[in-house]
Amino acid sequence: MRVGRRTFLRLAGVSAAGAVAAACSPGRGTTPSTSTTSAPAPSTSASPVPTGPPDWNALRGKLSGDLVLPRDSGFGVAKNAYNPLFDNHTPAAVAKCANAEDVQACVTAAARRLPIAARGGGHSYAGYSAPDQGLVLDLGKLSSVDVQGDRVVVGAGARLKDVYAALGQAGRSLPAGSCPSVGIAGLTLGGGIGVLTRKYGLTCDHLESARIVTADGKLRTVSAGSEPDLFWALRGGGGGNFGVVTSFTFRTDPAPSVTTFSLKFPSGAADDVLNAWQSWISAAPRELWSNLVISGGSPVQVRVGGCYVGSSAALTPLLNDFVSRSGATPTSRSARGMGYSAAMDYFSGSEDRQSFVASSRIITRPVDGGKVTALAAGKSGMDLLIDSLGGAVSDVAPTETAFWHRKAIASVQIYAPATTRNREAVARSVAEVVSGLAAAGADGGYVNYIDPELPDWAAAYYGDNVARLKQIAKTYDPDAVFRFAQGVTA
Repeated sequence: MRVGRRTFLRLAGVSAAGAVAAACSPGRGTTPSTSTTSAPAPSTSASPVPTGPPDWNALRGKLSGDLVLPRDSGFGVAKNAYNPLFDNHTPAAVAKCANAEDVQACVTAAARRLPIAARGGGHSYAGYSAPDQGLVLDLGKLSSVDVQGDRVVVGAGARLKDVYAALGQAGRSLPAGSCPSVGIAGLTLGGGIGVLTRKYGLTCDHLESARIVTADGKLRTVSAGSEPDLFWALRGGGGGNFGVVTSFTFRTDPAPSVTTFSLKFPSGAADDVLNAWQSWISAAPRELWSNLVISGGSPVQVRVGGCYVGSSAALTPLLNDFVSRSGATPTSRSARGMGYSAAMDYFSGSEDRQSFVASSRIITRPVDGGKVTALAAGKSGMDLLIDSLGGAVSDVAPTETAFWHRKAIASVQIYAPATTRNREAVARSVAEVVSGLAAAGADGGYVNYIDPELPDWAAAYYGDNVARLKQIAKTYDPDAVFRFAQGVTA
């Protein structure tokens, strides 16, 4: 989803495959099988492929949570993800998992019988968290947020608004996205771009360990010292792959005070503003994060917002420098100091469901502002949301985690409202911009803005990390239990 227009912010943290689960305290059921040491050897299952659907009655009896079938009341609501364009998807069942044992029971019952998709926030841009005739693992009940000093243990069903509220009360922070209803799981597994990214890094850079149910039904604890290959893959390898995460342990930072800012520019200034913004943000201190929004139409409009970890007095000369570089006089300019919790609220958009088509590209070197602006001309309603990277993100090598775009200047999200009636036309318009951005030099893509039509999507999302990700998937999921259209096992 995207943030409200009043804050003209980035849409961060969307779950790639609807991707993950959240684990809380153990509930009813058998003690989970766990592994915290060596990884399984790569193998190909020799057992015959099971036939027929799972035994739903038997599964229901094993769950602490609810199992909702198409014949049950409430299924029409339980099956829906965030984007109404996917309301026509009809899963075989929705399991409302209450603990890690529920996740294990679901994986064991459904493995190789039908698709399995974990749903955290349900924001998958491609609707992968609502698979037709698949089993949805709804992780909303696995939403605990336990702050333990400078660490926080978060259930994978937690939403960002709840994570921010708990951290703010404890005087701690975690760099993450801006949309309050996005799930922590999908955000983290795809990398995790947010408004504190340049200062503190990606969400996945703060991950210290995770608990995950793999395709064999085992609950594993992974970290740098325990099954490090899988831990590497979970930091940017995309939601929906490798298994179902049930909880995360993150390192946190002291909650900072920040200064938010916004500038609006006159019509006709977009070319120069974008060119200036790229050089400005590339040279800016890491305390500064910014995004630039190009709104399509006739004429194209441009605005710039962001935040600075520090005072308004320290931010002012940086903004003056930007305005000078652009050669354009803003029609409005504002800056406001606030605490961490207030800033996260400021950047939050609506929690209401939104119907849209979207995609992404990555700017690795400056692109021609005129070429980008031309792509948005006449496309009323479409926004190009360009979010700065660099800073702490680039401190990590591209192969050190699965997140590949460490050396990029910015990500570009192409977002267009759509309805069931005009969806195909809107999708064609978005694809035209995606292709045009690649021709202008912005290729690649961000897996948390997953797009089923993105050309060469595996290389776009993961770069040279694709081969290692596929090998890890083969090791932990040799039978492609977690297969989906843009999954690593696909």
